[in-house]
Amino acid sequence: MTRRILLAPHGRRTDMHQLVGVVATQLAAHNIECVMSPDTYQQHDDKPNLTPADHTNPANGCELVLVLGGDGTILRAAHWAHTADIPLIGINYGHVGFLAEAEPNNLATTIDRIATGNYHIHPRMTLAIEVWNGDQLIDTDWALNEVTVEKASRARMIQTIIEIDDRPLSTWGCDGVILATPTGSTAYAFSSGGPVVWPDADSILIVPIAAHALFARPMVVSPTSVVAVELSGHDMGAAILVSDGCRSTDLPPHSRIVIRRGEKPVHLAKLDNEPFTDRIVHKFHLPVRGWRGAGPTEER
Repeated sequence: MTRRILLAPHGRRTDMHQLVGVVATQLAAHNIECVMSPDTYQQHDDKPNLTPADHTNPANGCELVLVLGGDGTILRAAHWAHTADIPLIGINYGHVGFLAEAEPNNLATTIDRIATGNYHIHPRMTLAIEVWNGDQLIDTDWALNEVTVEKASRARMIQTIIEIDDRPLSTWGCDGVILATPTGSTAYAFSSGGPVVWPDADSILIVPIAAHALFARPMVVSPTSVVAVELSGHDMGAAILVSDGCRSTDLPPHSRIVIRRGEKPVHLAKLDNEPFTDRIVHKFHLPVRGWRGAGPTEER
């Protein structure tokens, strides 16, 4: 049976063309076929060891999605991995690259480890999204990082009613509301004042954006909770729903957005057992100079 990996490079960087060729050649040396989405495939003139993938879902028939890019590229490729229920791994060619597992200076070693299956799988919680207009379900989606309900125009804020497990919590006049997973806690939610949540602490974060309210603080609720955001107010602005920063839809007035834990996680491929604390220190360049650690007789 032919082994196949979906290669998902950053789509707007011309320097990716040569890199894609290098990666495809190295995978071919391990008898692994390298496929790309039809749109991305057409962008590359020199296509040795590359094959166009299935139109419906490029990840169909693949064992792994390999991303060359930053967190945005990883989130877009996660849609394919999630649908096909296969692992995803990213090599950071972006900025922070918090979701990426490897850096470019370790490219050859990383490809060899992927080819030999020398990695382990870490499931990441997702969010399932429903959009209701009255009693009519008008849209569904999912998110790995976060879903945001936000104003569509700079001129006017939106008014939201937050509901948790069928009980109203508060009304916020705001620029938006972020519903995030622990994976997304270091992204938009973090920039909006939310806490960092360790990936294995399954939960749903609720983070208001520029709320005009006395009680409008980030909250962390149970992963089994069902959170709803209702749009209210007759004199409020239009709103949109954005999933993982890359998929958006307009929201009708007075619509209701229901968020719960997704039934299927995203499987991130990990090359080592780096503690999440170390990842935060490394990615955010946190000062830890002077740390002495536990003494030889200290119990842990």
